[in-house]
Amino acid sequence: MCRLRYGIVLAGVAATAACASLQQLAALRQVAFSLAGVQQGRLAGVDLSRVTDYGKLSVLDIGKITVALARKDLPLEFQLAVRAENPVENKVTARMVRLAWSLHLDQKETISGVVDTAIVIPPGQPTLIPMRLRLNLIQFFDGPAQDLVNLATALAGLNADPTRISLKAVPTIDTPVGPISYPNPVTIVSRTVGGAGPSKP
Repeated sequence: MCRLRYGIVLAGVAATAACASLQQLAALRQVAFSLAGVQQGRLAGVDLSRVTDYGKLSVLDIGKITVALARKDLPLEFQLAVRAENPVENKVTARMVRLAWSLHLDQKETISGVVDTAIVIPPGQPTLIPMRLRLNLIQFFDGPAQDLVNLATALAGLNADPTRISLKAVPTIDTPVGPISYPNPVTIVSRTVGGAGPSKP
């Protein structure tokens, strides 16, 4: 009889945990991810926040980029803000423990990585997830210096166009029965056209 009761209790606990897990997974499926903006863009150490195209580069800037091209290492760095919005009507807080991602620039897959910091996403409270990214632009795009600089400014410069940047991502949430990954990758893009700079939650 004791074993039977113990088994019933265990089954009840498992059922409760499974129900909570489904609620967490359902909560994550309701979270809307989008790109909130680009900031702090730099190309080979050149600050892109003051550059709109190749013609705006100083002699010193051109020198830095020329040296980088000769070394075949043209680092493009920028901070990308991902916005996670859990709708008010969801009622369940989503706790994301991992975000595996790959960066696409002009529809071309480039670098990939993982955000492994736990992020709590309460209903009705948009959350910004800052991501500092760095890639060797030459590794993925070719062409003369002018074309590469113009590409970099379009991606992470003063007039960055967020429609040219996207993430393929797989979020993972914490549940009573362990981490559960999103069943399919999601494509994260900006909701607006033009302009840079993360919006505030």
